[in-house]
Amino acid sequence: MAQEAVNNAIHDAKVISYKDFEAAFVGYVFGDSTCGQRALYPLGMTGIPIINVNNNCSTGSTALFLAAKHIEGGLGDCILALGFEKMQRGSLSTVFDDRTNPLDRHIEATGAVYPLTSSPTPVQLFGNAGREYLHKYTPKITYSLLFSSNSQFQNEYSLEQISQSPMIYYPLTKLQCCPTSDGGAAAILVSESFLDKYPEIKEQAVEILAIEMVTDLLSTFNSKDCMRVVGFDISKQAAQQAYVKAGVKPSDIQVIELHGIFLILFGDPFVHIYLDCFSSNELITYEALGLCGKGKAGELVERGDNTYGGKYVINPSGGLMSKGHPL
Repeated sequence: MAQEAVNNAIHDAKVISYKDFEAAFVGYVFGDSTCGQRALYPLGMTGIPIINVNNNCSTGSTALFLAAKHIEGGLGDCILALGFEKMQRGSLSTVFDDRTNPLDRHIEATGAVYPLTSSPTPVQLFGNAGREYLHKYTPKITYSLLFSSNSQFQNEYSLEQISQSPMIYYPLTKLQCCPTSDGGAAAILVSESFLDKYPEIKEQAVEILAIEMVTDLLSTFNSKDCMRVVGFDISKQAAQQAYVKAGVKPSDIQVIELHGIFLILFGDPFVHIYLDCFSSNELITYEALGLCGKGKAGELVERGDNTYGGKYVINPSGGLMSKGHPL
């Protein structure tokens, strides 16, 4: 998967070859140490730094973030960002049971609002955030929550099919939860000076205007708010930082992909990258990004402002509901 992704990226870039890479940032979660080296060595052993990245659902975005900052810092002109994952079947769980769960504070914080159950932890975290949103903003959001679910694996589902699929953890049914999956993706990042040497590929180049990363704030854990536990405040802060750096407003954004704590703004037209993992998270993030006012995500959906013909086109890829979620 990794080699195929890199080869496809090189083919897309036309004039770039593996020997042009000055460093590689490789993201994966479920693998042994130095998997990045093992994945890339068959493509070339040029002695470049290969930095392995493990950051849960943000692993791929973190690799891209580091590659961009490497170039911004003047440490290289052509950097590879790669992500790949081979996952186990079923819901996510911890690998080690002889040490503290790194999400223990998140679990404790959501458990302070809603009793914990035996359901998978990720579903409880995002499901309880959805419950809290529903509690605050019903009845409008009940319809919108279901309506905004994305299709899985190119299949289209009706509202009735989504609502009647097996309940995993209220209010999330099976068709509102992204599946685990295997996959790989690669991006080649270059500096402006590097691009100037190859004018023939300038037209297909995409400019990163801003890429921001924010980790948990104190409010994540001490606010007794499940929406903050799954990232409302940090999504909002990342968005604000990216808007300022890029010199744009939320109303300037045209295409959006939803998920977590990163904001990446590409130039002309502006695109914000984020990927959807649970339907409840998508609605919560609408507000965090400033796409609508507080409690107005349902109205945004009902107006059709989250799809073709509306103000924003959100998750045209189908999001993680369609693509699966290789971390």
